[in-house]
Amino acid sequence: MLFSCVRKIRVSLRKTAPALLGFMTLAASPLQAQTTLPPVTVGAGMQTSFVHTEPKGPGSGTDQFLLNSARIYLGGSVTENIKFMFNTEYNGATNNIGVLDAVARLEFDPKFNIWAGRLLPPSDRANLYGPYYAHHWATFQDGIQNGQPFVNAGRDNGVVWWGDFSKVKLSAGAFDGLSATGKKDIIGAGRAQIDFWDKEAGYYLNGNYYGDKDLLGLGFATQIQDGDSASTVDFLLEKKLSGGGVVSVESEAAYYSNLGGYDGNYSRSSGAYVLGAYLFPQKVGVGQFEILGKYGEAKFFRGKTVAATPYTWKTTEINFNYVIKQHNARVMFFFKNNNYTAIKTDTWQGGVGLQIQM
Repeated sequence: MLFSCVRKIRVSLRKTAPALLGFMTLAASPLQAQTTLPPVTVGAGMQTSFVHTEPKGPGSGTDQFLLNSARIYLGGSVTENIKFMFNTEYNGATNNIGVLDAVARLEFDPKFNIWAGRLLPPSDRANLYGPYYAHHWATFQDGIQNGQPFVNAGRDNGVVWWGDFSKVKLSAGAFDGLSATGKKDIIGAGRAQIDFWDKEAGYYLNGNYYGDKDLLGLGFATQIQDGDSASTVDFLLEKKLSGGGVVSVESEAAYYSNLGGYDGNYSRSSGAYVLGAYLFPQKVGVGQFEILGKYGEAKFFRGKTVAATPYTWKTTEINFNYVIKQHNARVMFFFKNNNYTAIKTDTWQGGVGLQIQM
């Protein structure tokens, strides 16, 4: 009886061994994909800083080590003309992680591109370059830059068409008003830019190019929602000199009428700033030194209540930068002065910021 059972087991093993061997081989080897996935690009960036803030009056100063921001960038192509972009950001001010860009990119021709999802709407140059591609450290701290309404970090939910026409760049879009302003009306946005010297290709922009381009660009942008508006004019000049140094001048004027603005207690504000910089040609170690200065003045003149006193906000910023690899690696020593004619307390800030991207 025992020998009979053993013989049956041996026969059964001989029959099932090939199948078991095949299964084990399949499990031990990677599965072969039926289709090849498109390539995906991955990048990351961070800004961290030490900041001393001092009020001009009662109160004591503060010293802080900050993780200002950390980002992850993802992108890829479905076909030659259909692409996708997904970027996230950790915001050091709120300690939250949010969606920056989630964009379906339909790019059929330099003159005809459709982007849809969450993205930067047609707006001022400052919004289209953001803090990582700005020339100075203290972006969006002057009452002027990127005062348009937004859902997150200058982005809105909607759709935009943009096109490059030789020296002219045009864009127009429609965006969700409820998520950006709390009003149900759609926000219409448009921008026109003229490049008199070198051309800037693409939709998103830079605040400077560290001498890679000779630029003379002039841009006009407006956003409208149910009769309310936010309008800007911006200017950028950048020229590489014969000795190898680079001079840059950036400026913007803005007018916010019941749409956006920096102070929610005021329905109207306006302002302008001018920025100048010089990148020294000599390389010192692994980088180059740069000196930068910026002055801005914003006026808040129509309060939403009778008690809201009109006031002016003046900002002065000085940077001494060590540029290692343009916007991908730079150390920025900064000083910023805030003066108010009413309502708020004057302050100054000084510190050093580090930016790394890959």
